[in-house]
Amino acid sequence: MKMKMKIQMALTVASILISMADSRACDFPAIYNFGDSNSDTGGISAAFYPTILPCGETFFHKTAGRGCDGRLIIDFIAKHLELPYLSAYLNSIGTNFRHGANFATGGSTIRRQNESVFENGVSPFSLDIQIVQFRQFKNRTIDRYLEAVDDSIKNTLPIPEEFSKAIFTIDIGQNDLSAGFRKMTNAQFLTTIPNIIDEFSRAIEDLYKEGARAFWVHNTGPIGCIPVAIRSIPNPIPGDFDQNGCVRYQNDAALEFNKQLKERIIKLRTILSDASLVYVDVFAAKLKLIANAKEEGFMEKGEICCGYHEGNNHVWCGNRKIINGSEVYGGSCDDPSKFISWDGVHYTEAANRWIANQIVKGSFSDPQIPITHACR
Repeated sequence: MKMKMKIQMALTVASILISMADSRACDFPAIYNFGDSNSDTGGISAAFYPTILPCGETFFHKTAGRGCDGRLIIDFIAKHLELPYLSAYLNSIGTNFRHGANFATGGSTIRRQNESVFENGVSPFSLDIQIVQFRQFKNRTIDRYLEAVDDSIKNTLPIPEEFSKAIFTIDIGQNDLSAGFRKMTNAQFLTTIPNIIDEFSRAIEDLYKEGARAFWVHNTGPIGCIPVAIRSIPNPIPGDFDQNGCVRYQNDAALEFNKQLKERIIKLRTILSDASLVYVDVFAAKLKLIANAKEEGFMEKGEICCGYHEGNNHVWCGNRKIINGSEVYGGSCDDPSKFISWDGVHYTEAANRWIANQIVKGSFSDPQIPITHACR
């Protein structure tokens, strides 16, 4: 009887210890991010033309390589994890990679597109190229770290053994949908989604081979709700818009993409059994904000803070254009914090903060764990 009680007590203590271990935060030393303009902190700006004011005006009070008035979701994730904002891998000035690097670039796609950044804004740095860049970054920084004798150099580089302890965030797919809508019918595009998901899956498996074990994967947002999509249908007919006033076929395509992405993430969990793969329903989080815009203190979803968009005339944020003989400047609104959309495509800092606050808690994740525990 005493032996049975001792065994039961030991099991109880072990269970408590395991529970305590599971409740501890992961203490990620770094973030490695892959994606498009939704999480680009200066990559495309460094590679091509730099961002211009008023982008960056709200938080940085200067241009900061982001297609936004301030910070992005990835910036708020870094802040939540008590890590510095990520330096873009392609930015050669003022970079510090000790706590991670950002490989995202505006216009990036999962599947390579036969288009130019100067033609349709498509980045040459597709997801597979970003993985190649990460592999090179990892190998070269490890060599540099081991060879360095000066601490001032070492302090700007990742600690080699911390690569496998970092969190790997991925937020990409919106531009694949945009390219599909531009190049083919909706039915044709839907047939390409499995191939796009295959490319996405290969990227995760390649990162796993490089030692990545904690993945935080965002699905794609409600692209049919961005103002330029809504305004692209000037004379709608019944059925063009869904119950939230968003372009139905575009959101339906995004939902199908997300469905297949989630299924693949679940499948990858069985293949990469010692990895943590968290699927984050950013679509639902963004749609929650859009559907409750007024209650949350924002303008309606179709309102744009920066730029000029009337009919077929578009002057993008911070640019100038001659329209009907007069110069039009795409300036900023007085209070970006009241707007969900910054420039008709990207979200404002205020909206990004709202969305980030929702997703880091884990309520939009599968499994439902906060980002601080995404290594479990």
